[in-house]
Amino acid sequence: MKLTRLHVRGQNLGVKVSITETARERMRGLLGHDDLPHDEALLLKRCGSVHTFGMRFPIDVLFLDRQQRIVAIHHSVPRRRMLLDLRASQTLEMPAGMALQFQILPGDTLDFEDIQ
Repeated sequence: MKLTRLHVRGQNLGVKVSITETARERMRGLLGHDDLPHDEALLLKRCGSVHTFGMRFPIDVLFLDRQQRIVAIHHSVPRRRMLLDLRASQTLEMPAGMALQFQILPGDTLDFEDIQ
């Protein structure tokens, strides 16, 4: 997986984002993890739907369009849920409450800076 840093409205949030590069990485997602550290997130490329079956913790789910603009946010999604957004081409999963903590809103455009 590729590793980047998340920027919103030009500000580095100090969040490391792992970006899936293969279908296998997308399918695995966060399954099998006991938690997601407060400073990490996962970007699923070519993904407009997610599920939380088998997850052990709630997450915030942000659906992004091709320009990385947020088209929808679902806060604190619990286990055993399915989410779909037909406008989305990628999905960002982050610890529950992080979107509210950083005041991330629909319409915001996210930028991902490569970590060397």
